[in-house]
Amino acid sequence: MASLSSQTHSILSSLISSPYPPLPSPDTVPRRASVALVIRLQPSYSYWPPTTTTPAPSDLDAFVSQQWAQHGEPEVLFIKRASRKGDRWTSHIALPGGKRDPSDPSDAAVAVRETWEEVGLDLTTYAIPCGNLPQRLVTTHWGKKPLMVLCPYVYLLHTHHIPPLKLQPTEVAATHWVPLRSLLAKEQRTVVGEDVSSRLAEQETGVRRWVCRLMLGRMMFAAINLLPTESLHSAETPAPDTGVNVGAVRVEDNRHTPPTYTSRAKALASRVYRSDVFSQYPAQPTEGPLLLWGLTLGVIADFLDLLPPHNALTLWTYPTFTPLDVRFWVWLLTYRFKERKRVELQAGSSVMMHRPSFGGASESLASSSDGKEGVAAKEVVERVDETGLHGLGTGSGVASGELGVRGRKAAVATMLEGWVASSSDAVG
Repeated sequence: MASLSSQTHSILSSLISSPYPPLPSPDTVPRRASVALVIRLQPSYSYWPPTTTTPAPSDLDAFVSQQWAQHGEPEVLFIKRASRKGDRWTSHIALPGGKRDPSDPSDAAVAVRETWEEVGLDLTTYAIPCGNLPQRLVTTHWGKKPLMVLCPYVYLLHTHHIPPLKLQPTEVAATHWVPLRSLLAKEQRTVVGEDVSSRLAEQETGVRRWVCRLMLGRMMFAAINLLPTESLHSAETPAPDTGVNVGAVRVEDNRHTPPTYTSRAKALASRVYRSDVFSQYPAQPTEGPLLLWGLTLGVIADFLDLLPPHNALTLWTYPTFTPLDVRFWVWLLTYRFKERKRVELQAGSSVMMHRPSFGGASESLASSSDGKEGVAAKEVVERVDETGLHGLGTGSGVASGELGVRGRKAAVATMLEGWVASSSDAVG
């Protein structure tokens, strides 16, 4: 059985030789953003890289030919965004990246620039460009309002000896290196709750809006519980409940506010409670779980689906609501839809003329599991990959045949295509 390192090498070679086509920006939404999926190989104890300075490998094959690289463990770099008021992705797990400026020559240059600015990693010096993943149109309001085009690019660090990361405190709270093996593990799959009822009740006011939010509750999305092997925290990034000045960001500081009678009484009670008389000491603070979900999970899912054992169907959790009655109707009204998707994935082919995801154009290409073009496939209509459900609309996978096009959609994309239309009937 091939190692995960060799499998990653094969996938990266495919991405380099057959990149995904660019997705043009809509006329009404010229905004574009790029992210960098940075991969490194953590050396094995028995096969450590040489300490002497050697010339950097010129390409992917030269790097993988090294013995230590063949036995390394692939890991992905994630960032935890700093807590910022008004930021829709505050404190989320994400990939290094940001919006494209008019001065940026290309989308790939944005990923390189933002990675350097956010974490201090120079990809032009220490990484090999390994193609890209499907670009996606990010939307809001359940796919009705275009927001921007997101362009993911893949990079592989060609050396184990890189300078320490330098985190920008106003943007990044921490960085985490997470093994690909744990991202593929079923045990790490979980769900995360999000209050999206307000989006469904935007047109309601007063009591009607309150009742709507009470009936819908919270929505549960698929997530991965990250287990980092190495983490770096920014000492300058304030916690969400503290008030300090960081750069140009000014947050309210109450450290020098005169104490009140209530605060003094609480402080005295706390000192007595924690004294030696009662032997009561505060519990060690525990950091909450690092949950990967939403838009970043959609990008990562595109990459994970390319790796064996291709078991996205068994690992994925369809979005649902917390109230049992709403959850029942969503399950009932989407049962046939999910069964059709299950058969579609197990058969290894796409159902022709299917309903597009989030309003995009449909693909008329059907390909069998061995990569050969289907009999009825005569033309390909490129589908705009839209991500209206927290970034979960994913793009196409690498085709196994020599078709010149991507002949197989990613498993998660196949599963979610049309799910919003089916589930909206249950909550409508």
